Amino acid sequence: MDPQQKEKVKPFRLVKYFAYTSLIVIFLGTLLLSFFNTRWARNMQIKKSEDYALLLIDSLNDQIFTQFIIPAALKFGKIQLRDKAQFEWMDKVVRSTLYSFKVDMVTIYDMNNVISYSFDQNLVGRKNVGGVAYQDAIQEKVTSKLTQRGNFIEILIGFPKESKLITFAPLRAQMPLSRISGPVGGVVEIVQDLSEDYHPIFRFQISVITTSAAVMGFLFLVLILIVKRGEGIIEQRALERIKLKEQLSRSEHLSSLGEMVAAVSHEIRNPLGIIKNSAELLKKKATFNSSNKLVDIIVEEAGRLNTIITDFLNFAKPKIPNLTPCRVEEVIRKNIQFLSPQIKEEHCEIITDYEHHLPEIMADPSMLYQAFLNILINAMQAMPQGGKIYIKIKAVKRRIVITFEDEGKGIPQEFLTKIWSPFFTTKEKGTGLGLGIVKKVIESHEGTIHIENRPALGAKVTVELPIRPEVLWNPS
Repeated sequence: MDPQQKEKVKPFRLVKYFAYTSLIVIFLGTLLLSFFNTRWARNMQIKKSEDYALLLIDSLNDQIFTQFIIPAALKFGKIQLRDKAQFEWMDKVVRSTLYSFKVDMVTIYDMNNVISYSFDQNLVGRKNVGGVAYQDAIQEKVTSKLTQRGNFIEILIGFPKESKLITFAPLRAQMPLSRISGPVGGVVEIVQDLSEDYHPIFRFQISVITTSAAVMGFLFLVLILIVKRGEGIIEQRALERIKLKEQLSRSEHLSSLGEMVAAVSHEIRNPLGIIKNSAELLKKKATFNSSNKLVDIIVEEAGRLNTIITDFLNFAKPKIPNLTPCRVEEVIRKNIQFLSPQIKEEHCEIITDYEHHLPEIMADPSMLYQAFLNILINAMQAMPQGGKIYIKIKAVKRRIVITFEDEGKGIPQEFLTKIWSPFFTTKEKGTGLGLGIVKKVIESHEGTIHIENRPALGAKVTVELPIRPEVLWNPS
């Protein structure tokens, strides 16, 4: 990749890098926000369930003490849950207390870490299954643990098949409404099913992600539009900068070349004039065979060389326009009048179409004359068998638009971008400076020139020149 291409590409990569980096940062920020919001909601739910479990345990403590322990002690003399009647009594008190509450399992341990009561009777009598949570409860410390069951994806997205909160708390012997806590008489374990409580959390998580995705999509579209807009502006400026550099480089090159050509041309023009004058004098005074055309050839070629030198000088050191009020149609009328013999000889026909009451322009008539003359000569040379040349003049938005259309073969597509380059020509005897001089003349008048092929046949040259500023002209 050449330096100019690198200069064009780097800004675009920077803009895209900024856009996509911003997108990633926003995306990660949104994910983190969603994660923390969901985590906060889960922690709130767990805290709520823990408080709920403590209330259940306090209520269970009161009910067991008043509804079972005191009556059973009075009736049976001592508490023995291995007795079927006492176990059923205890079970009835516990289940009636927890009726309508979302409690999956209640397990009561004695002071020796032996299960005295459980919803699952198969667990009664098992020893040392309370673990660390049992030991903490004996020390009057309440602990809770969340257990979840499901595959990795379900756990990751926060929607497990089953979620349960296991709470261990001391079981006390105390009277209701008493401010004094009774002694620890065992440990109660309550298992709550939170699966249904996680559904709103999951829906909240989905809503957060959906909203975040919508916001992300909107921001992405906005960023893409901004990036494209920025790319267009940067690309345009980069192209303009490259064009200016190319024009500056070309101007410097042509300037040095022009100085050299001007110096050489002056040195050639003087002896060339002597050769031409001597040949013309020789033709007048000397006697030659009428069939001998050598002197005529010398005169003709000397004239052609003089024209080439003039083109070089005009291109190398363009004339500064002497702006005066003039009319374009009058300049073209003089062109047609001058070319009339050549037009007739080459079987061409000029067809004009001018708007009425065209405004004046500020221009150098002699320079415009030379530019239009060059365009008309090129049009005739494009039609060696003859044809029609259409000239149209109209006023559009304070500009005079002149179009020249011929019926030649047109310009090959690969040459359209090269025709303005100095010394580029498709003619055997051309210098390649004609169109370059025409362009410089038009641009020196703050105008524009454009060449394209006609849809059917031939080429079309469009010249635009500004209307005289002080002229009050209404296009209607």
